[in-house]
Amino acid sequence: MRRVLIVLMVVLACVGACAKKKPAPVASAAPPPVSVPEGTAGPPPPPRPAERVEESVPVPAISEDAIGNRSLEDLNRDSPFRPAFFGLDSSELDDAGRAIVSANADIMRKYPTWVVTVEGHCDERGTAEYNLALGELRAVAVKTYLVALGVSADRLRTVSYGKEFPFDMGHSEAAWSKNRRAHFVITSK
Repeated sequence: MRRVLIVLMVVLACVGACAKKKPAPVASAAPPPVSVPEGTAGPPPPPRPAERVEESVPVPAISEDAIGNRSLEDLNRDSPFRPAFFGLDSSELDDAGRAIVSANADIMRKYPTWVVTVEGHCDERGTAEYNLALGELRAVAVKTYLVALGVSADRLRTVSYGKEFPFDMGHSEAAWSKNRRAHFVITSK
């Protein structure tokens, strides 16, 4: 019940914040361009396939037999996906985050029937409402990057948990940096 209440509060906050802006109609299936305020640089575009360099993040090898015989719970416990981490109060993917998301996109291309939920998480600082909104921005940033890399948007879901499910229960920067993340969960295969 608490989770439903939190999600409802986030939806209401987002609707209220976005009520003044009308989205432009989309004419094609391509993702809409991202507007960047003057004087700031947007995130770099994903590499083109011909220019793609080998990432330093290897794709874990999982045999097709192992996947067919494993439950979703087992797959997620020993997940081939790695989480992407974010800076404080940021939903912008840095170079390391983009490399991780690129490696995760390779896994999704290898297993085209998988549907993945990208969970947005935050550290314990800030209000519940702020962290839910920031977690949503992080999850959407990762989904947008995956789509730009060629992963079909209908295979991706997003959810924000804010500060509710930390990786590390500590109260230091070392713990907080582990909790500012986008976590990948296989929801169907």
